[in-house]
Amino acid sequence: MSSGGQIFVSLDTMCWMCNARIPLAARRGFLRAAAAAAGATALAPAWGQVQVGPPSKLRSLVPAQQLEAAAAQQYAQMLAQARAQGALAPDDHPQLRRLRAIARQLIPHALPWNERARQWRWEVNLIGSRQINAFCMPGGKIAFFTGILDQLRLADDEAAMVMGHEMAHALREHARERIAKTQATGLGLSLGAQLLGLGDLGRLAADLGTQLLSLKFSREDEVEADLVGLELAARGAYDPRASVTLWQKMAAASGNNGLEFLSTHPSGPNRIRELEANIPKVEALYEQARRAG
Repeated sequence: MSSGGQIFVSLDTMCWMCNARIPLAARRGFLRAAAAAAGATALAPAWGQVQVGPPSKLRSLVPAQQLEAAAAQQYAQMLAQARAQGALAPDDHPQLRRLRAIARQLIPHALPWNERARQWRWEVNLIGSRQINAFCMPGGKIAFFTGILDQLRLADDEAAMVMGHEMAHALREHARERIAKTQATGLGLSLGAQLLGLGDLGRLAADLGTQLLSLKFSREDEVEADLVGLELAARGAYDPRASVTLWQKMAAASGNNGLEFLSTHPSGPNRIRELEANIPKVEALYEQARRAG
């Protein structure tokens, strides 16, 4: 069910590093100790068919609730601007209805990857723009630009791979991790109590809300998002082989103006090979979901 752009699903049923003047070894030791004190992070879910490592414990240094609140505020501002320009798709727009249908298939499988997803108020919106781009902000705020659907002529299975990939970034909290890794030492926090109190990093999370759309993830983040997104889509009854055709289309379109997606999601043969190697791990999930549907 959707209301005002929000997707309601019962989950129960279903970068930069500042040159702080602190010795590098001391900074690393301090951050390791701080992360450990902030709380251990769970491993990837046991039921996951794809293999990804545990999330970085450093993400514990950035309060998730504050980052998600900042993301929600930035998302609302973006939608308001699109609405003012007549670029926000209405609820009855065919492409938006299509995207929300895909989201309803994927969201029920999000919870095992992140317990916080139980509290998220997922939203899916479509913005009229030739930009080839899509994203999912912390807290489940998803947006697609019409350019990625129209210019790449995405089939539902391919659109599901894009959505699964973007959802995976949010579920694995890559933005939270990236902020912690790139900012913590630059804050120059010499007192452990100050960092463990999370005050400065909490304010930082809010301040960086406006930068979430341009945050660049690491190669490791992208691999994780590819694999987790592949499994989410397969469990949602979308053909995992579409992940390969999607990135083939991305590669073919890489010379086009407005291919914003590739500025933060670099394509290449290694990416496709990694996906091809993991498709057999989720094919049974896809077939089971397809038969159940």
